Amino acid sequence: MAGSLVSLTDITLAAERIAPHVVRTPTVPSPGLSALLGVPVTAKLELLQRTGSFKARGATAKLLALTQDERAAGVVAVSGGNHGIALAVMAGALGVAATVVMPESAPAGSVRIARDAGADVRLTPDMAGAFALTAELQAGGLTLVHPFDDPTVIAGQGTVGLELATDAGDLTDVLVSIGGGGLISGVAAALHANRPDVRIWGVETEGAQAMSAALAAGGPVPVDLTSIVTTLSAPSVSPLTYDHVSALVTDVLVVPDAEAVQGTLDLADHAKVWAEPAAGCLVPAARRVVEKVGDDTRLGLVVCGGNASTGDVTAWASRFDLL
Repeated sequence: MAGSLVSLTDITLAAERIAPHVVRTPTVPSPGLSALLGVPVTAKLELLQRTGSFKARGATAKLLALTQDERAAGVVAVSGGNHGIALAVMAGALGVAATVVMPESAPAGSVRIARDAGADVRLTPDMAGAFALTAELQAGGLTLVHPFDDPTVIAGQGTVGLELATDAGDLTDVLVSIGGGGLISGVAAALHANRPDVRIWGVETEGAQAMSAALAAGGPVPVDLTSIVTTLSAPSVSPLTYDHVSALVTDVLVVPDAEAVQGTLDLADHAKVWAEPAAGCLVPAARRVVEKVGDDTRLGLVVCGGNASTGDVTAWASRFDLL
């Protein structure tokens, strides 16, 4: 891969490899969100992807790139939920043994789905502990499938941006959620190559601000994780994702957990899709983008995942007095 950033060629090749295994998700105008936000909105419905999130793309790209010895050794991943589900399901489909390490705060449904797919799921007290155990298992011989610090995984996630660039109408601004930064790195690389005039905005939740902290510090730094949004909770970004975001992303916006949950309710009420707060955070961030760039903006929202149960969302909404 040329330089430190994934290229359009990398992403195009990943798209060809994973096409038989993943869904080309819909890219649709959203009348409801357009009315809510007061500007034209297009939604990339990646929550309709296999395993309920974009993560299936990067996991599949990595699994297909493994050598025979790596496949035989089995794979391991750390996850707040969605990456673990994706690796468990896609590894099972491709006949590769998978171990998934999750913090105890991960949604119970995510743990169950990963186990039902045949993965060996290990739980740790927190995300930092999950990364530490994953490193131990990797040292013991398992092949790491990192959720974001891997150019093959980033190229796989970039196929979201490739489809968006092809399928969407005229956009001025695209919003993408950030955990460790794999999705936005790939999407930004694809859009920069295909639609260089489009501005790309990252969105984090308070208490899961690894990329914001990295941008402020001039490089990756560890952060304390307090957000309820475990699927965005990376203890730090990587030099690889930091390089992509610092080069290609206009700004990273941070929203409170309560606003992310309200955004989930707004997506249900106005877009008619059942998303998780990792995608819900895009709605309040979109309002800020409109304030910054003006009413002539045409927004694209990457609705990254839908792996939150009705019980999860109801509990969060009650906690923040949103119901």
